[in-house]
Amino acid sequence: MERKLGKLVGLSAFFPAYNEEGNILSMCSSLTNALPQIADDYEIIVVNDGSKDRTGEFANRLAQNDNRIRVIHHEDNFGYGAAIRSGLCASRMEYIFFTDGDNQFDVSQLSPFVSDIYGFDGVIGFRTNRQDPWVRKLNAWAWNQLVRLLFGLRVKDIDCAFKLFHRRVFKGLQLESSGAMISTEMLVKIKAEGFKLLERGVIHSPRVAGKQTGANLQVILRAFKELFRFYNKFKGEKR
Repeated sequence: MERKLGKLVGLSAFFPAYNEEGNILSMCSSLTNALPQIADDYEIIVVNDGSKDRTGEFANRLAQNDNRIRVIHHEDNFGYGAAIRSGLCASRMEYIFFTDGDNQFDVSQLSPFVSDIYGFDGVIGFRTNRQDPWVRKLNAWAWNQLVRLLFGLRVKDIDCAFKLFHRRVFKGLQLESSGAMISTEMLVKIKAEGFKLLERGVIHSPRVAGKQTGANLQVILRAFKELFRFYNKFKGEKR
């Protein structure tokens, strides 16, 4: 039995964190407050992706005080995709939720996702009011259009970091991206396997602590490099 009284039996919730010392305490607090309302059992996983600030120290302190919190440390900054892959590998519960460590989503919005996932393999969010600089919004729009053209993937907000899945989705699913391409690779492969996804709008809040890295030129170039490498491999496998 996977659901009980409108709650999930077990939920793994994780988030990548890179130099998020200003957000990690409130992120874990929000999850600790929200998850008991939607899951009978849960775990919180912090993936510290080689932070240079006190993110790792704060995460360790939280884990020492709460046995539901676990921390994965990357010695270096391996990238967003690598952090997502580490979180997925570490997740042990029947359902898996991941978000970002920047505290721009109110995790209490996960509650309707739990109701929606009955009959679906995953529920993925889209930002109804994206609170990012116009340059990031333009980049995101262009990326979505390119992915639609290359893969026929039609979702509203590919990179929205508010996604809930049944763990069966990831059984045997090999993800390779280390950078920002991870969400595209994940959704393309999930769709190709025939899994059913539902989209739901979520409210996006402005960042109040830390700095964004998604608009970094190196991050963008890495994403395009991984995109075309994946495109060639994916199309070759389909042929």
